[in-house]
Amino acid sequence: MSATVARRGRTLTRAEIAELFSRLAELNPTPTTELEYTTPFELLVAVTLSAQATDVGVNKATRRLFPVANTPQAILDLGEEGLKRYISTIGLFNAKARNVIAACRILVEQHGGEVPRSREALEALPGVGRKTANVVLNTAFGESTMAVDTHIFRVANRTGLAPGKDVRAVEDTLVKVIPANYLYNAHHWLILHGRYVCKARKPDCPQCVIRDLCRFKDKTPDSDAVR
Repeated sequence: MSATVARRGRTLTRAEIAELFSRLAELNPTPTTELEYTTPFELLVAVTLSAQATDVGVNKATRRLFPVANTPQAILDLGEEGLKRYISTIGLFNAKARNVIAACRILVEQHGGEVPRSREALEALPGVGRKTANVVLNTAFGESTMAVDTHIFRVANRTGLAPGKDVRAVEDTLVKVIPANYLYNAHHWLILHGRYVCKARKPDCPQCVIRDLCRFKDKTPDSDAVR
């Protein structure tokens, strides 16, 4: 195995990429975000809150917040201090509260209280960068965008799927090399793979369905799979 891997190139071939996503699709045919939401606005708020926080932590907060306020106007009515009471368990909640309130004001004043479907309008909202916009465009509006977070960045570089020095380089490569029929779900497959299998400190290589395709040199051996 090691000798074979050494002879392969640094990046996966087109055929290997197609095989990689075929396996991930077979394992999980309908992947989706682990953030809980029912409307595009709820998703926008949840993704904004999720920066440097876990989905589990965000869901705990939004389960309290959304039954009380789940529209831009309702959150504006809460006010910044009122919003903080619901999200204070999330990291950077002071800055996030300011951004969410400011974004809600723009949504009400410029977009009729609706979440815009254009990247430019989304990225003009406080607290919304390219990654957040990509998540909303993909998950709420069905566009084949690629939101690269730390998990996807790690998986793309480790496996040889789309090596890159920064998230935008990885995003651009992923959009180019992922087969069109897999692109819509690719964000979710890769983030879940990075979260539960290709973990940062100790990847679970023995249980990985794409282990034979992966270019990662320091794969964990079978003896380290269970502790």
